[in-house]
Amino acid sequence: MPFREINSKMVEATVVPGQKMFSQRGAMLAYRGEVSFTPNIQGGQGGLMSMIGRRVANEATPLMTVEGNGTVMFGHGGHHIQVISLAGDTLYVEADRLLAFDGTLQQGTMFMGAQGGVMGMVRGQVTGQGLFTTTLKGHGAVAVMAHGGVIELPITPGREVHVDPQAYVAHHGDVRNKLSTALGWRDMVGRGSGEAFQLELSGSGAVYVQASEEKL
Repeated sequence: MPFREINSKMVEATVVPGQKMFSQRGAMLAYRGEVSFTPNIQGGQGGLMSMIGRRVANEATPLMTVEGNGTVMFGHGGHHIQVISLAGDTLYVEADRLLAFDGTLQQGTMFMGAQGGVMGMVRGQVTGQGLFTTTLKGHGAVAVMAHGGVIELPITPGREVHVDPQAYVAHHGDVRNKLSTALGWRDMVGRGSGEAFQLELSGSGAVYVQASEEKL
């Protein structure tokens, strides 16, 4: 894993020759060694078509390519940072939550309606995060941002996890999600989304939940 947690809001990444990293622009706090930072015009690992797909989906966050030999400290906006390790599976995460990640990971975009059908699309409307989400697949590490810290909840077959959509950060593994209503329509009159909606995740994997209902 290239990331070392300095504290809850800063991580240090090791950059080695011949390997790339990607970070959100403006996330570099300090660095040591011979390290270069260049704007990424191809959307990371995945090439031009991946970039176009994310821009069409309004799911593109400007990235920097990080290369060289040294260490880099990352942080952004005072947000809490969670490091997630992937071992061949796929991470689903909103693009604006990405702080930095291994260049070996394959990037893509997924239409949220593909998981949960129409209710998956409703989820995008309710959370205000759009109908598309970014995917990162392969072996490597990802540093994501959240409000108030993050807890990892395991998802196992037969034991679904219900999450407030506003507190959802990311998930990985072989997981299905759908949006359900916790209250009857009459009870929801005059209420915001709040606990009236729940995001139900089932299958095998993990979901990351932040200690806040605030967006980045």
